[in-house]
Amino acid sequence: MSSAPNTANVEKGAASHGASLVRDVSLPALVLHRQALEHNIRWMQDFVSNSGAQLAPHGKTSMTPALFRRQLDAGAWGITLASATQTRAAYAHGVRRVLMANQLVGTPNMALIADLLADPAFDFYCMVDHPDNVADLGAYFASRGVRLNVMIEYGVVGGRCGCRSEQEVLDLAQAIAAQPALALTGIEGYEGVIHGDHAVSGIRDFAGSLVRLAVQLQDSGAFAIAKPIITASGSAWYDLIAEEFEAQNVAGRFLSVLRPGSYVAHDHGIYKEAQCCVLDRRSDLHEGLRPALEVWAHVQSLPEPGFAVIALGKRDVAYDAGLPVPLLRYKAGVVPASGDDVSACKVTAVMDQHAFMTVAPGVDLRVGDIISFGTSHPCLTFDKWRVGCLVDEQLNVIETMETCF
Repeated sequence: MSSAPNTANVEKGAASHGASLVRDVSLPALVLHRQALEHNIRWMQDFVSNSGAQLAPHGKTSMTPALFRRQLDAGAWGITLASATQTRAAYAHGVRRVLMANQLVGTPNMALIADLLADPAFDFYCMVDHPDNVADLGAYFASRGVRLNVMIEYGVVGGRCGCRSEQEVLDLAQAIAAQPALALTGIEGYEGVIHGDHAVSGIRDFAGSLVRLAVQLQDSGAFAIAKPIITASGSAWYDLIAEEFEAQNVAGRFLSVLRPGSYVAHDHGIYKEAQCCVLDRRSDLHEGLRPALEVWAHVQSLPEPGFAVIALGKRDVAYDAGLPVPLLRYKAGVVPASGDDVSACKVTAVMDQHAFMTVAPGVDLRVGDIISFGTSHPCLTFDKWRVGCLVDEQLNVIETMETCF
């Protein structure tokens, strides 16, 4: 009697070790390519280290503990996160240093962090940008007998969180000093909200202002540690932040930390474009990041000539920064797989569980074919999945990676 084929787990996107994407995995599925993933982790760690900085990748991109572990093993200083619940999830999977690039607001969220800080091995930092939050944190953590590391967030007018002027930063430092349960350990900013024709100069100016404030606070004795943290950088402008920090000799006085997150998977959209700009600005970088993330799905229906419906929708893939991009077509069940270029096809709309795709002349599709799609903005693709498939160059599943959103 022959054994049953190696079939996919019932969980959406899950698959058995050794399963073939084109034969065994229930689609749609989130797919990560090992070679590109390993390249990206190594590339960014090398870039940051060579810039004299430390790397704290933003974990909210993937919320995938297996990726956190790979990033930390490659040399990351810690993991950046966005909320108390994300922090608790990362801690549960072994992460012991978290930079929460957000304000800790609300007693239940404070309680989550206070509970984690009962572990002396847990190193945690969060942001503050308003005296009300400082007072609330000071009172709560004093009641718990715990000292909380805080960093002042410095922002831009019309941007996201953060003090809007240098004077507000200095005033907030005094408010923190009046709270014995708080320790001012650094200053943080986020440049990703700076846009427009003069974005590059605006980002350089912002980074310069961030450094000046850090120096002023240090000279006034405002920091509770000898080498305070100065941190910025999303996934688009990290090279400019690294250059400004390095040019102003930040490493001599501060622990400079960069926090890109999307680099780990990269994409075929906004971050691909941003990476091209990085390479244009930095002629010394001969190779950039590689797209490691795809979503695979079946051709579900061919109801009209030149029109295909794909079994892929808003529940499966990001659509906020561009629609999924058709890459290659595979014949279901055919091993070894050989992909045919379908990049001339175009997704025109997505519904909850369906994508509409125009079929380019000369592309001969049939129902049941498999198409790999690139995405834009990996954060909002990862969070639609409980598990992703890490595949080798032969498109065999070598690991299933669970998310913890």
